[in-house]
Formats: sequence, C-alpha cells, structure tokens
Amino acid sequence: MDLLRTFFAGLIQTGSLEVRTAAGRSFCVGDGSGERLAIQFNDRRAESLFMIDPELRFGELYMDGRIDVTAGSLYDVVALASQNLADASPGLGSGGSGWVRLLQEGRAALRGIGRANDALSARRNVAHHYDIDPRIYQLFLDSDLQYSCAYFEREGEDLDDAQLAKKRHIAAKLAISPGQSVLDIGSGFGGLANYLARYCGASVTGLTLSQMQFDISRRRAAELGPLAADFRMLDYREIEGRFDRVVSVGMFEHVGLANYEAYFRRIAQLLDEHGVALVHTIGRAPGPAATNPWLTRYIFPGGYLPALSEMAPAIEQSGLFVTDLEVLRLHYARTLKAWRARFLARREEAKAIYDERFCRMWELYLAGCEASFRYEGLVVFQIQLARRQDALPLTRDYIARAEAALRRREASSTLSEAGE
Repeated sequence: MDLLRTFFAGLIQTGSLEVRTAAGRSFCVGDGSGERLAIQFNDRRAESLFMIDPELRFGELYMDGRIDVTAGSLYDVVALASQNLADASPGLGSGGSGWVRLLQEGRAALRGIGRANDALSARRNVAHHYDIDPRIYQLFLDSDLQYSCAYFEREGEDLDDAQLAKKRHIAAKLAISPGQSVLDIGSGFGGLANYLARYCGASVTGLTLSQMQFDISRRRAAELGPLAADFRMLDYREIEGRFDRVVSVGMFEHVGLANYEAYFRRIAQLLDEHGVALVHTIGRAPGPAATNPWLTRYIFPGGYLPALSEMAPAIEQSGLFVTDLEVLRLHYARTLKAWRARFLARREEAKAIYDERFCRMWELYLAGCEASFRYEGLVVFQIQLARRQDALPLTRDYIARAEAALRRREASSTLSEAGE
C-alpha cells in the first residue's frame, strides 16, 4: 500500500482523490481542494498493472471492471489526472508523475518508428473504429452524423446548429463557385460532401475506406437525388484527376507521420492550378508527442496527432502555400462533452447492441479526449492551402460574406421544404 500511495501522491498533487485498495484500505492524495473523487481497485494485480503503465492500464482495467469510480464521474477522475499532468513541473518529477513523464518521453522518441500506414493498413485501421454497428453513432452524433469537431459560434448553441456552422465555415473558406469540382478525402457519413453539393452547387466526390460509412453515404445520396455528392471506396492515393477544391476533415490524424510529405504532395497533384484545399485536423499545440497508448490500441489504431512543426515541413516540400490558418481551441472539448452526454443518456441502448465492456470503453474514449482538449493542449487546425498566392482574396472578409450567403440559402431551402 505504501508504494501505491507514493505513486498516486506523485500523480495527483492538486484536487482530492481517495484511493481504495483491493484489500479494503484507503488513502487520500492531492491538496484537498475541489470535489472529492474516489476510485477503487477490485484486485491486487490491478494495482501493480496500473503502476507499470498508468496511461495504458487505467483504461484496460476500467474496461474490465477491475477499477471502478466510486465518487464523482469517470470524466471527473480523468480530468483531474489530465490537469495534474499538464500542471506538473518540467522534468521527470517524483512518484507516478515522474514515471508517466518517462514513459511519455520514451514513446515520443519512438513515435516515427513502426509500420508505415500504407493503403492496406489504412483500410484495416479504419475498419476497426468505423465499421462497427452504425446504431452506436446514431446514439450520440447530431442528425447529420457529423463525426468531427463542431464550430460553436455562440454560447448555448446546440450540437446540430454547431455542426451546421462547421460545414458552413469550411464551405466559406473553400470559396467554391457553382459548377466547380470538389474532392472530399475522408468523407465520413457524407454530410459535408452533400452540403457542398447542395448549397454551393459543386460537383463533389467523397472518398472513404469505411464500408459502413460508404453504404450510409450512398443511401443518403440516393435520397437527395441530383443535388447529392458521389461517393467512392477509394484511398486518397488511388484517386485520379484534378479538382478545383480539395477538403479533408478529421482524416489527417490517420495518415501516419511517415506519410506527411506524400500526403501533401498528393493534394498538390490533385489540385487544379488555381485550386484551394482545406485540411481540418486535430493537432498538438505544445509540440510533438506520442498518441495515448490506450487510445491507439483500442480506439484509433494507426492514429497520430500532429504538431504544426511536423506538418509545416511537409507542406513546404509539396510546393503548396499556406494561405490561412485557424486554430479552434475548445470547440472540440464542447463537441465531446455533448457527445458524452448524449451517449450516457442512451447507454442502455449501447449496452444492448454490444455489452458493458464496450460502454465503459466508449465512455472513457469520450471522457479522455474531452479532458485532453481542455487541459493537455489538443486543438483543431484548419489549414487552407493553395498552389498559387493569388488563388484567394487578399483579406478574410470573403469568409464572412460567404457564410452569410450560405445561411440565406439554408433558410430558403428549409422554407421550400416546409412548403412542400
């Protein structure tokens, strides 16, 4: 127990956490501030496994019911750990904090080593996360099944409006003229591609490697008729042709560090001479680091979150110009909070589809990611790219004007549909 207490005392220095051991003994760590939280180990082996690798083992032990949260919520506990790790002084520190830092630095040093995310690996990795029962996504996503960061324009905005605002914001940045061709790399459930076709008058091709998302996208497109996008099961390395616009939302995280230069060179090849691209990706504001090992093993195999310092050299080598860069800071934290609340409200339905272990895994995924965006420096980068310096207006005023025009088209379409 003394070793476990010392370990936790190094991990949690602010806040209040009570730890109950498998033997039934308890101790408290932290400075006593804030809400009292508590966890319980349900077997002695779980205590040892946790100390070996907290970032990996906590998730595994929680999924298997070998650790329980007995006071506060799972999110509260994960957020407390995130805050303490983020606030820890530079260096290795002491106890659990020092050991976690050492593991993080080791993983960061090895982050570029491993199998390249080739087309075969990419398909397998995508299937692991996205080709699950689609009813799971319908439990917690918005009505358009947007599975990426929403854009909250005002306080109190609901998830559906924020996801619509995200699509509108991206469309405005792309500065699409009617009739232009658009390639959507990683088109998900098809919502953005269909929005660009419907409200911008573009000819849109969406690419996905997920069979489930492809089937749903094709079905939704058939319901929309001639205004819909065209969807294909293709890797971005396999598509041929030139496009006026290229957009990629929530896909770059799956490209793999070794493929950054090839990815941006491919975008340059796919763009017309006067073309514009927009890459929307989760990134690391503090700089390069390894992806959380539990998240990599159980949620997003092959995933890696880039720092700007890792993306910039690859963009420069591609010959593309960065024409705009926006950093969405807490938008994804709000998105994840909404997803988590919606998932928990329908948790019993998810349990009926899969089981208790899946529900624990999914809740931890949503809670852990939200905490990372709030306390560990994760953000979303929206990087606008062009092959020519003069491909876009000189000031950003055109974005607001385009958003206003798109709002009018949305309203007009809604009124038209209501009239029908």
